[in-house]
Amino acid sequence: MRGTSLILSLTTATALSAVLAACGDNRPAGPAETSPAVSEPAAGVPPQAAPEATATPQQQAATPDASTDGGMQGGTDDWRKIAKPDDASNLGRMDQAWRLARAEAEKGGFSRQVEALGPLADPNAGQSGRLQPAPGTYRCRTIKMGSRDGGGLAYVDYPWFACSVELTAGGDLILSKTTGSQRTQGLLYPDTDRRLVYVGAQAWGDEAHYPRYGQTAERDQLGVLERIGQNRWRLVIPWPKQEAKLELLEIAR
Repeated sequence: MRGTSLILSLTTATALSAVLAACGDNRPAGPAETSPAVSEPAAGVPPQAAPEATATPQQQAATPDASTDGGMQGGTDDWRKIAKPDDASNLGRMDQAWRLARAEAEKGGFSRQVEALGPLADPNAGQSGRLQPAPGTYRCRTIKMGSRDGGGLAYVDYPWFACSVELTAGGDLILSKTTGSQRTQGLLYPDTDRRLVYVGAQAWGDEAHYPRYGQTAERDQLGVLERIGQNRWRLVIPWPKQEAKLELLEIAR
């Protein structure tokens, strides 16, 4: 987003930071690990997620496919000009995704786990001010709630991985998940006083580069980034393309 006044007004650095790192994902159709086969949860204990593969040197070296002149998305700071209609429609059904995903996880025996997430699992926890994470390295973890097709897991979480935020010389604010067998990278666009909109895509397996949003529909991601505490954010993706009804990426320092 070249020349994004909202973002550039909040930071004077022309930083080039590390690409942002990873949280585990759980995908049936990709070249990486599949969903763990789990029976009904015993005594509220969540299923053990399949471990993510350690990032290869190629994964760790993956960098944004960006032009220093036009930015990653052609120089616009309006996410609506980038998002595909179906993805924008899913974003408009965010409240429904929250409601159904939480209800399904709780009905599946994971009420205690959902409650323990605190603000992370509260749809109204987004705070105003300091929306943009400062460029630098972070840790992050993925939580998935609800089953996309009704036949998968109602709840799954993963341990902490590495993440990063980068502000390019062209004015793009880039969020990346850089390790693990599923990695994600995209741009953060200004939206309201309580959220940014994330437009990105996933890399799978040993792929050395991140795809760009719009290249492959099943890789595309559209969500919102909200600040939920001191040095704590969440990326909320409603109706993701694989598995869940709602996917959360917790980002913290």
